[in-house]
Amino acid sequence: MLSARQKPAALALLAAMGLSSCGPMIPPAARPTFTPATPRPSQSAPALPERQDGSGLIGSEARALVRQFGEPRLDIRDPAARKLQFSNGRCILDAYLYSSGARREPVVTYAEARTMDGTTMDVAACVGQLRAR
Repeated sequence: MLSARQKPAALALLAAMGLSSCGPMIPPAARPTFTPATPRPSQSAPALPERQDGSGLIGSEARALVRQFGEPRLDIRDPAARKLQFSNGRCILDAYLYSSGARREPVVTYAEARTMDGTTMDVAACVGQLRAR
């Protein structure tokens, strides 16, 4: 049993322990910022040279890609860009299209290729395989 002298100290200790069980004060989390999945090229960038990469893709419109490779496996659109993905069982080609000016058809500004197991491969080699169907 506690003595009369020990009771106030014990009550104060119990009160402090009760308040500490509420948990620490954690500031609210910062609001996340939105970052688009595909960055938009700079509006002040010079026009891309046609066919600069040897694969013949850079500068091509979506219709030209469909004529060459058939219907895309994926066609992903967002406000800033469009991604077309083509595959023939041997390689996968991702072509990223951006508009370069007001009311212009988006064109390929970047492309990447990989084998079916995910290994990076030369874009021109994949383009050749896709054209051979």
